[in-house]
Amino acid sequence: MRFRLVTALAVTTALLAAGCGGDRSTAGGGGGTRLSIATGNTTGVYYMLGGGLAELIDKHLPGHRATAEATGASVENIQRVVRGQSDIAFTLADTAADAVKGAGAFIAPQPIRALARLYDNYTHVIARTDAGITSVAGLRGKRVSTGSPNSGTEVIALRLLAAAGLDPDKDVRRQALSLPETVQGLKDGTLDALVWSGGLPTSGITDLVTSMRDEVTFVPLSDVLPAVRAAHGPVYTEGVIPKAAYGTPSDVPTIVVPNLLVVNAAMDAALAESLTRLLFEHRADLEKVHASAKEITLADAPKTDPVPLHEGAKKFYG
Repeated sequence: MRFRLVTALAVTTALLAAGCGGDRSTAGGGGGTRLSIATGNTTGVYYMLGGGLAELIDKHLPGHRATAEATGASVENIQRVVRGQSDIAFTLADTAADAVKGAGAFIAPQPIRALARLYDNYTHVIARTDAGITSVAGLRGKRVSTGSPNSGTEVIALRLLAAAGLDPDKDVRRQALSLPETVQGLKDGTLDALVWSGGLPTSGITDLVTSMRDEVTFVPLSDVLPAVRAAHGPVYTEGVIPKAAYGTPSDVPTIVVPNLLVVNAAMDAALAESLTRLLFEHRADLEKVHASAKEITLADAPKTDPVPLHEGAKKFYG
């Protein structure tokens, strides 16, 4: 009860701070402000695109400067936006759906709004070939990195394990590591497998595959998709990691989840509209940062359910 009360007070304080004066972007549409963009691991797509977005803000949004912050990703990013520590955040749609419902890692509905649906994340399960892992169920007893604490990767990893009938805390030797730490662990042999959710290609995974080649194997996920969807809904869809992404012998069946760009519900509507417009007026610049930005389209961007669009974003989309 005390934890819930403290959490509620923290959320209320963040909302009040967002609506009052100060130098945060959520304080209104006034003069110069610095915007913090919550991204993810430094070798992931969130961090790359976050840096690109920060550059666009610096160049094309008068009176504003932006900084891309490395974080644990989705869950942490939403927490940062709610607390007022960050202004803009990248997040997986499944984590964001939990946030607005007060489910999963969130004990109460969170005051977030979406600016846009972005690109899709592809779930990677990669194992050392010598570990003999050919399915998620085969992770039993193995040393597995489930991603950074409070990340969208961790959320998906735990759901994959459960879908395969595994208890994440009893049936696997689980480690919550960032992507750079995880890649090094597989190279060193201190890990048997990893779970990662990211855009294609993710530079950290490219590094791993380039370094280890046939010493690592991609694990197909089509067998666990029905159980994941049954437990957590249609936000999880079937997809493939094409062989061209990492030079694998063939396409790898996987699970796909869209990404969203979210802000605090209290963000000034004019600023939210300007940020949304920036994505599309200068999308070509983001594509130069990472090819996944090509997936950001006006047709799909407003499809952020169950996360409501911010009023400013609604105005942009018309």
